[in-house]
Amino acid sequence: MQGKIIKGIGGFYYVHAEEHQFVYVCKAKGIFRKDGIRPLVGDDVILDVTVGDDEEAHITQILPRRSVLSRPTVANIDQAMIIFAIVKPDPSFNLLDRFLVAMERQGMECLICFNKKDLATAAEMKELEEGYQSCGFRVLFFSAKDGDGTKAVTAALKGKSTVFAGPSGVGKSTLLNYLCPNAQMATAALSPKIERGRHTTRHSEIFALGDHTYICDTPGFTSLYLPRLDKEELKDCYPEFVRHADTCRFRECTHLREPDCGVKEALSDGAISKIRYANYEKLYNELKQMKRY
Repeated sequence: MQGKIIKGIGGFYYVHAEEHQFVYVCKAKGIFRKDGIRPLVGDDVILDVTVGDDEEAHITQILPRRSVLSRPTVANIDQAMIIFAIVKPDPSFNLLDRFLVAMERQGMECLICFNKKDLATAAEMKELEEGYQSCGFRVLFFSAKDGDGTKAVTAALKGKSTVFAGPSGVGKSTLLNYLCPNAQMATAALSPKIERGRHTTRHSEIFALGDHTYICDTPGFTSLYLPRLDKEELKDCYPEFVRHADTCRFRECTHLREPDCGVKEALSDGAISKIRYANYEKLYNELKQMKRY
């Protein structure tokens, strides 16, 4: 039978067989270790189940992977839902852009969700929506506390395997508990001193919502290293820059100090977010320093 690895701990793999709505605890055949192949959370696999007094299940085949995320290491993810709070804690736009760059670098479709809409003003939500939708990203707002806006989130998840990403304390696990009560993920209150959440997710685990819909919850990040890329490649991870790059005088324009730059003209016209551009400058210089040392 076919299933999906939803968790791996201590050499055992928990495989969800959607057809039977059952989770089998399996070991992988030794051939994988011999060939240097490691089953990953998210892998679609073929199981061999021996029925008897001592029922056993083994993973005998790993089906071709559609994609593999490097951090977290998860296979067959269709999209990333990057979750931040609108307030408490206030969003770090530099960190948000790091997530977007990391996912863009891996060719992953991104959806931005802002939690705690019950604490935000209409002006705050409008500014966030306009700022990131103009970059080509879909933006949703919800309240994990009372469920407001979660119908739109559920619709965006349907029929896909989605990884939740974002810093601690923004409500990822609370949202997962709301969408999938059987998940029973631990949640933790914000630290009253620094208003940052304590880590509550300690390993990557996939939860089945039904109808080929899966959510992968991951440990929260308070910082995020950029994926391996040259500073000259960073501009290609900003979709709004790519749209205006054709009007640059120089083919390899970095959009920083060159004259007749289409991206800087779009920035002056308000077609590109000043916050996004400022973060691009910071990340470019960071990559430049990393290359130097």
